[in-house]
Amino acid sequence: MINYGNGTKCVQAGYRPGNGEPRQIPIIQSTTFKYDTSEDMGKLFDLEAEGYFYTRLQNPTNDHVAAKIAALEGGTAGMLTSSGQAANFFALFNICENGDHIVASASIYGGTFNLIAVTMKKMGISVTFVSPDCTAEELDAAFQENTKAVFGETIANPALTVLDIEKFAAAAHAHGVPLIVDNTFPTPVNCRPIEWGADIVTHSTTKYMDGHGAAVGGAIVDSGRFDWMAHAEKFPGLTTPDESYHGITYAEKFGLEKAFITKCTAQLMRDFGCIQSPQNAFLLNLGLESLHVRMPKHVENGQAVAEFLSKQPQVKKVSYPGLPADPYHVLAEKYLKGGGCGVVSFEIEGGRKAAEAFMGKLKLAAIETHVADARTCCLNPATSTHRQMNEEQLRAAGIPAGLIRISCGLEDKEDLIADLSQALGE
Repeated sequence: MINYGNGTKCVQAGYRPGNGEPRQIPIIQSTTFKYDTSEDMGKLFDLEAEGYFYTRLQNPTNDHVAAKIAALEGGTAGMLTSSGQAANFFALFNICENGDHIVASASIYGGTFNLIAVTMKKMGISVTFVSPDCTAEELDAAFQENTKAVFGETIANPALTVLDIEKFAAAAHAHGVPLIVDNTFPTPVNCRPIEWGADIVTHSTTKYMDGHGAAVGGAIVDSGRFDWMAHAEKFPGLTTPDESYHGITYAEKFGLEKAFITKCTAQLMRDFGCIQSPQNAFLLNLGLESLHVRMPKHVENGQAVAEFLSKQPQVKKVSYPGLPADPYHVLAEKYLKGGGCGVVSFEIEGGRKAAEAFMGKLKLAAIETHVADARTCCLNPATSTHRQMNEEQLRAAGIPAGLIRISCGLEDKEDLIADLSQALGE
């Protein structure tokens, strides 16, 4: 569906039923699949034929939905994972191993920061964090001989910085490594990072793609553009025989379009088993079918709330790239053609105690460890999603201790503003 718009792809990409087949994507709720002969199944284990043998690796329901997300992002292949965190881990670990190095924006979700800085460090993978506002020279200086990937978020959670994708892509490619971008907040409706030079795109599908807080999940999309063989010495996992899979060299056998996702499925999903359940994939697809309709409403509400908060004397600072005074407004106009998202971050005078008091007065917005939902929710990141970070790390990520992140849902914007007004004591 290359020539169709993203709205049409939201509804119809990934699955085209044949004569007499189910109109909706069927839920293949089965752990395993039957074959007539051992030879037939053997071809699957040798990656000589396409098909399914165990849902820990692949499932037809998941693959239909992954194909839809790949089409939306303009990629060549995709896969679903059990969560967005699993998607980011797989995307990085698929090309990094003990002794390797990652360059990452410091302004990312706290859980991802912890994954890269702490957990992957235990695996022997080091990281250099850079400011999203760094100069090209500062970014270049962060690379090492063993750097294998660059990572960032299109719109950072919850700092709402906007990644200069072209700048980070140029630096990555100059050093012969791919740029991996988490595109959860804008979704492909509002930004397609591949068009700006990103090589791999990840998502927490739990957020706007699902949109209803119903199913945890993640996704990885490959652009199919990064030439692994051109940098063969950097990526032996893709460019040399995999002895755990019959000596297959992924980049040779599957080419630019499928090598990354095939290795990620055949090797990492085989060993870690972080598969999204078919039931969750089905629910995700229901959310995707209305994504192009919901995102403009989220943006409309986010813009209205941000404009309201920016005029309140109790509010010390508002971060929302849709505001003309926001430092990331110019980048937002460049990369976020449909607007950004419905998430607004702001800081109230009085710090953490004032933030807690404000949230306690809200009636419509619920205090939740969630974001990008049909229902408005909020939290104080320093005491929840980012509580593993120390004060210095919080400052580097642009997250003051008294910061509030509010995710504007699909309610009437007038009601949201009235709720915020009463909570502020207006």
